[in-house]
Amino acid sequence: MNPVATYVIGDIHGRSWLLDRLIADLPWDVKVDKIVFLGDLIDRGKDAPGVVARIMDLKRNNANVVVLRGNHEQMMLDTLDYGDIQWLIPENGGLATLEAYGNDLSDLASVDDIKIPEDHLEFLRSLEYYHEDEQAIYVHAGVVPGRAPAETSADILIWSRNSSFFERYDGKLCFFGHTPTQFLPRSGRNRKFGIYIKGGCVGMDTSGEENSPLSCLRVETFTLYQAYPGGLTEVRRLANLKPNEAGIGRHASDAALHVTDPGPVTT
Repeated sequence: MNPVATYVIGDIHGRSWLLDRLIADLPWDVKVDKIVFLGDLIDRGKDAPGVVARIMDLKRNNANVVVLRGNHEQMMLDTLDYGDIQWLIPENGGLATLEAYGNDLSDLASVDDIKIPEDHLEFLRSLEYYHEDEQAIYVHAGVVPGRAPAETSADILIWSRNSSFFERYDGKLCFFGHTPTQFLPRSGRNRKFGIYIKGGCVGMDTSGEENSPLSCLRVETFTLYQAYPGGLTEVRRLANLKPNEAGIGRHASDAALHVTDPGPVTT
């Protein structure tokens, strides 16, 4: 069945309760509409298994669900496949996922002792590095301006933080996560947990702090939904900030962002 609408969701990082809030509050049909997850389902938050299970269930019941690979999924797989312990460095948040799957680091003699359900691993191994449809390109970290994602290395697609992409990309509409928007250039956002819109790129990762929201945007209308840990879901209508196909008006100034963001409607 063809989707009625397309929704794109930023980095979840193990916060299943925020995904549950979006599923409950949004005016979508999760069995029909296209839903694109930009990767980093796991790590840092306390319920990576729950996030993976929920998204596997969504995808099982809706062929229009697209799930991309983030650098955190890649780090987990590199640990399990090659013994690369970068995933287990505390700052990377992998220990939260390890424990959530029932592993105790002090009991592990080697990475071979790590237990992750096989169906979850099979799902994570299946994740693509990018997705493209008629409306947009979807990627975890970013693309190289002027280069098609199919011609771009996987490392760039899931790891890069490139100022030329953030500041000067004006190609086909591109949604990305990976870099929390509060650390992106100020000229493309108007508040701490706002999404980033500049040129043709839209940054969707509003994670990074205990009180930060999970963000979801309807692509057609640029309606932003943000589920906060406190239980509220805010709705902001940003249609006047949507980059158009000709690239006209894409470089919205910070002042314009302040004027055109009407503020939240809570649910």
